Amino acid sequence: MSKILIYVMCGDNDEAERIARHLVEKELVACANIMAPHRALYKWEGKFETGAETTMILKTQGSLFEQVRAEICALHSYDCPCIVAVPVIAGHEPFLRWIEEQTV
Repeated sequence: MSKILIYVMCGDNDEAERIARHLVEKELVACANIMAPHRALYKWEGKFETGAETTMILKTQGSLFEQVRAEICALHSYDCPCIVAVPVIAGHEPFLRWIEEQTV
């Protein structure tokens, strides 16, 4: 079964932790890593923006992506959150098995 990492941007640490806890408790992701806030520079609706954001990386099975994406969208404060799946092409087999055991 394929594994993926899901890269997500959140408005702050509290939002990232709230979403991560929800996804782990529902067994949709095995683990969430929440990175320290950082600066983001981007254009939104034609205007240059800059602000603090928090990165979250989720570990799960590829078959769960749509459920995870829907849950994030329902809980996220952004109108258009960054939610990107990256395939895991190789990994430590015991760790990959653990992802399967922790998710539905």
